[in-house]
Amino acid sequence: MNYKLSPSDLTFLYEGCKHCFVLKVKHGIPQPSIPLPGVFSIIASLQKNHYSGKRTEDFCPQLPPGVVTLGEKRVQSSPIKFDGLENTCFIAGRFDIVAELDDGSCAVMDFKTGNPSDDKVGMYGRQLHAYAIALENPAEGALKLYPISRMGLLYYTPDTCEYIGNDRQVLTGRMSWHEVKRNDAAFHRFLHDVISLLDGPLPVADPETCDWCSYRSEIIGVSGTSTKGSVDSQSQILVPSCPTCGDLMKKRTGKFGDFWGCVNYPNCRGTRQT
Repeated sequence: MNYKLSPSDLTFLYEGCKHCFVLKVKHGIPQPSIPLPGVFSIIASLQKNHYSGKRTEDFCPQLPPGVVTLGEKRVQSSPIKFDGLENTCFIAGRFDIVAELDDGSCAVMDFKTGNPSDDKVGMYGRQLHAYAIALENPAEGALKLYPISRMGLLYYTPDTCEYIGNDRQVLTGRMSWHEVKRNDAAFHRFLHDVISLLDGPLPVADPETCDWCSYRSEIIGVSGTSTKGSVDSQSQILVPSCPTCGDLMKKRTGKFGDFWGCVNYPNCRGTRQT
């Protein structure tokens, strides 16, 4: 199997819940979509438009001289293989902006709004590594840029607000560059761990830390600490696991009577007899 991995899933979903990560990547069952607040998308779009064509030395002196030439382009890597593992993966996503540096290399940059921290920069480093690997090792017909010599985050942290008249208000704040040092060996080890997780059994749901795992547990009427194949302490009914995706099941009634159906229906149509 050639798993499709998105840079954002490697950052947010993998870090947030291994159970939900495997459900999405391996079984095609995503978490319900929750749109980001529109203001963040607007800010990112305005930034990409503003910095397009700008010289790096004019807005980020920490970078070598160059010019922003690409924004919001899709990338896809060729299959990535791993020693000791039969399955492979490929990376598919879309970066914010890329600058072509005067020395012939490229810098991949991602816009963020908020307060930066070392933990956040480290986590977002996975996203940037994924873009770099995909750009340098593209699938046939995909965008290729080589080499990627610099990666980092451009953080916008608003700190002042001013009304300038004529129904116009201005937010201003600090723009800061946070370099991500490239370490392909460490990222490859991380991807090896990801594929090993996907090749293994479905991780146990964790209702204590994941809201979606908690929701799935609630809608089938089991306690928050119940796991697949466990007994509901209130009804003493064994809750089976789905034969298709391995997640929890819920008792349903159909044309021919009661049956067990996957809680992820209609994305997963696994069933069992009662």
